Amino acid sequence: MDQLEEAKSNGYKNILKDHAWKFIILLGLVSLLADMTYEGSRSITGPYLSILGASAVVIGFISGFGKLVGYGLRYASGYLSDSTRKYWSITIIGYAVNLLAVPLLALAGSWEIAAVLLITERLGKAIRTPARDVMLSHATSQVGSGWGFGFHEAMDQVGAILGPLMVASILYIKGSYQMSFAFLLIPAILALAVLTLSRFLYPHPHI
Repeated sequence: MDQLEEAKSNGYKNILKDHAWKFIILLGLVSLLADMTYEGSRSITGPYLSILGASAVVIGFISGFGKLVGYGLRYASGYLSDSTRKYWSITIIGYAVNLLAVPLLALAGSWEIAAVLLITERLGKAIRTPARDVMLSHATSQVGSGWGFGFHEAMDQVGAILGPLMVASILYIKGSYQMSFAFLLIPAILALAVLTLSRFLYPHPHI
């Protein structure tokens, strides 16, 4: 009887691990596509702002202020996530703001508009990161935090490499910053599609 109970327990644990890995892979794919989008963008925002008429001082300020927003507001987002427990809603809103601001840079007619979009992109990342990491932490607890977060970060870094390479290729072929930002809509939409699928498949990963 004890062996039967142990077998059932082991089978249940294996199912939990299987679901956890699938969830980690899905969120890893979201991060890969998201990093392709905004890291691809960040690789050319300096020259783009310069073309739009921003000075070196202004470009430096925008970059620094964006970092401040991206990290400083995570405290508020984390508190909101814990108090409401609406992890998916906050994550999806954050990713939408984070990713859709990037291709809109193709339509920016002045450095002021571009600056607002760049800061908005950082705001989106500040909103979604704490809520996403809470859900990810529950999944990684089933497979090992080191393995789980390490795998997710590896996929994230793959995207961070592919994004600038994609933008460099577009610039080489087309020679247009606007075209490069417009093409980044593709990984942005794919990231949001995978995120929506993850929400449908795993509505309560934090429980």
